[in-house]
Amino acid sequence: MHHHTAIIALGSNLGDKHRNLQQARHCLRGAMRGLIASPIYETEPWGITEQPAFYNQVVMGQTSLKPQALLTFLHDIEQRLGRQHTVRFGPRPIDLDIIFYDDLSLTTYRLTIPHPRLVERAFVLVPLADIAPHWLHPRLGCSVRQLLSRVDSSSVQRLRDEQIE
Repeated sequence: MHHHTAIIALGSNLGDKHRNLQQARHCLRGAMRGLIASPIYETEPWGITEQPAFYNQVVMGQTSLKPQALLTFLHDIEQRLGRQHTVRFGPRPIDLDIIFYDDLSLTTYRLTIPHPRLVERAFVLVPLADIAPHWLHPRLGCSVRQLLSRVDSSSVQRLRDEQIE
């Protein structure tokens, strides 16, 4: 069975945010092996700003699922953990996005890889740089670390371990 490296962004801003991330990581193990997780960051909400701050994290692992199947798997986890599809960029207990899948460049109606708004999202680039700083963006040909240097990441604050428990 062929394994692919997938990088997933996790976000939560409703309920017990730390537990939501923990449960999502646990569920991801159902389709991903060798999961490596970044530290957790607290970030200002993006898009709609009148909502609670987010906890964000990025994980990387191996999967045998093809991109569309992985997307469906992520949507199933979101629903299991209580996500309702309400307003776009609104508050949610969990949000899971495929950021990278090997060095694939893909655009379909349902899915774009790499994630199309990755380059402007410090809340993804900061934790991503913790676990994959040299990962090359297949369309832009520059590394995660280079992409991070182009955004303002001042609102992305790493949580200390005692804040998490």
